Amino acid sequence: MDMTFKGAARRLDDLDLPKLGARIGVGEDEIHAFLDVETSGHGFDAHGRPIILFEPHVFYRNLAGAARAKAVAAGLAYAKWGEKPYPRDSYPRLKAACAIDETAALRSASWGLGQVLGENFGAAGFATVQAMVEAMMADEALQLAAAVNFITASRLDGKLRKHDWAGFAKGYNGASYRKNAYDVRLAAAFRKWSAIKDSSPPAAAPVSMPQPPQPNGSTPAKAEPGKAGARPGPLSGPSSGSFSGFWAAVLAPLVAAILSLFRKSPSWFRKAKP
Repeated sequence: MDMTFKGAARRLDDLDLPKLGARIGVGEDEIHAFLDVETSGHGFDAHGRPIILFEPHVFYRNLAGAARAKAVAAGLAYAKWGEKPYPRDSYPRLKAACAIDETAALRSASWGLGQVLGENFGAAGFATVQAMVEAMMADEALQLAAAVNFITASRLDGKLRKHDWAGFAKGYNGASYRKNAYDVRLAAAFRKWSAIKDSSPPAAAPVSMPQPPQPNGSTPAKAEPGKAGARPGPLSGPSSGSFSGFWAAVLAPLVAAILSLFRKSPSWFRKAKP
């Protein structure tokens, strides 16, 4: 794992919100409200690293034996949430924790736009916590997709659709959500975004119709507006225009009729004996 925690750091496109929201049957207003409360709508910090919160009580439960004792002694792990205030920057503690146990440390931080806890990498759609962290380093759209996956796996999508803010807050952030007025803030953010016009989908690009294949392998000439394209092949030369085509069409049946009559009564066409 790259301990700088810097990747491509691609930003979210406005159209990613309605696309990902549609996967769980909500609009972009619900997604905006969720992002505002979780991370103020930003997935990366000023250094291009994913926004994180390292949780010492989670690190504690992901360790055992000598590793846990070492983390406790270093002030990186403790048994209960809220025992000590969190520093503004979680990365120094995360890096120190990785030196003790990388996987346990990555599992003990909340990541990106949706602040998905590393422990929940499977519900977020990843095979390993390392894969989840690499996605978080790469793209805010992947951060949001991970949160949407977790919401679905936790069966919280219905609560979001119904605007059951308290039910959603409890399921997403735990029973202590009231301490931070998580549900109240969600409701307020949703009201704010509901008053703002949603993003417009991009205009459809003109569709180029494919040309049919030509018998001689040539490409059809481009037609002028309102006209058919030039016909390729032997009839398109200057010596055989529409005039010759006309007489060929007229004379062909006449010649065929004469030949048929000759076959039936050849004596009509012989000279009489003197």
